Amino acid sequence: MSTPHTQDTGKVHDFIAIGLGPFNLGLACLTDPIEELDGLFLDDKPGFDWHSGMLLEDSTLQTPFMSDLVTLADPTSPLSFLNYLKESGRLYSFYIRESFYPLRAEYNDYCQWAAGKLDTIRFQNRVTRVEHDEREDVYVVHADDLASGERRTYRGRKLVLGTGTPPYIPESCQGLGGDLTHNSRYLDVKSSLQEKNSVTVVGSGQSAAEIYYDLLQDIDHHDYQLTWITRSPRFFPLEYTKLTLEMTSPEYVDYFHSLPAATRDQLNASQKNLYKGINSELIDGIFDLLYQKNRRGPCPTRLMTNTALTGASYDEPSATYTLELRQEEQKQDFSLTTQGLVLATGYRYRVPEFLDPVKDRIEWDEQGRFAVRRDYSVDVTGKGIYVQNAELHTHGFVAPDLGMAAYRNSCIIRELLGREYYPVERAIAFQDFAAPGSEVTPS
Repeated sequence: MSTPHTQDTGKVHDFIAIGLGPFNLGLACLTDPIEELDGLFLDDKPGFDWHSGMLLEDSTLQTPFMSDLVTLADPTSPLSFLNYLKESGRLYSFYIRESFYPLRAEYNDYCQWAAGKLDTIRFQNRVTRVEHDEREDVYVVHADDLASGERRTYRGRKLVLGTGTPPYIPESCQGLGGDLTHNSRYLDVKSSLQEKNSVTVVGSGQSAAEIYYDLLQDIDHHDYQLTWITRSPRFFPLEYTKLTLEMTSPEYVDYFHSLPAATRDQLNASQKNLYKGINSELIDGIFDLLYQKNRRGPCPTRLMTNTALTGASYDEPSATYTLELRQEEQKQDFSLTTQGLVLATGYRYRVPEFLDPVKDRIEWDEQGRFAVRRDYSVDVTGKGIYVQNAELHTHGFVAPDLGMAAYRNSCIIRELLGREYYPVERAIAFQDFAAPGSEVTPS
């Protein structure tokens, strides 16, 4: 069998960004007008698509429209969400709607619109290996062109990693068989789920709540038992008060990054309701819907808090899952059977395998995670490889926050360019997070 032809233009880009979610797409938008920066963006998908399996018709972002790809770095950018609305003929409708929170499907459309205006993006390029050319001091990125079948080689002085966080499947459910699904594929399997006699949703956050609400709406039209299991002691609302929102600030990132690693890990475990909670409006909506459904008799649904999934098995003849559960406060074990199983169990960062050849050029912490500096660099030189949304353990809960993406990109652009192109905010909060006089390295 012949080897596909390898193409290498020999051109050296200032940087190559791998992965195109909202964060690297924002970087593409913000670097587009900078003539001194030549960047290339690679992604294996056929086009931009952000969590398409969760684009429920009425679901909204949990951050306001100003957390778009560009506005908080450059309010004058033609690639803003408001300009997208203007070009789409929907600006006045959005204005009359009187909500700061775009529909999630609308945000996905906006990102596709922005990606379509850029010529630096190469879709259907699956990166397979990254090497470092010591002689030229450049990174060599090997990729498979999924459209042509050819192998391509790109060269860049720096890298920006934005490969995202893949769906997390609990260990007890890995390799089970059957048609269980992660919430990231919910809309793809919704119709088949509703044909089953029972459906169980496992998870604690916004996605679990949205899926439960969506299935509860249709429960009268389908004969299924609907169960929602959460390990949390209650259905935590996303904490969205203004002084709490000040924690999504440069000062808090400075403070968090200066703490010992063990303290940071403890904080991340305790702050989940700051970024993984449920919209309070949705919690209220679920209660109101349950009230309506139960008006003429018990609705076939259960909500189970304080309940951890400890094990699972699958019986192929009956196409049924048996979930081993534990009521955490009572320390009581029990089991539940279900035909449909949706795991709204979140996402976890995984170091891409294509980095294996350059692992010795990356700084790692004691737990094998990126040792991310305050400026988002991870390589041994401190100026060669940068990460997007891979720094939860070093920069805190703001890492996946869309509202801080433009700030992080402004910082990365400053490092790529060697000067500050977009003003980088350093102090926006009214409150102090650190003790007076303590050492906190500013951004």
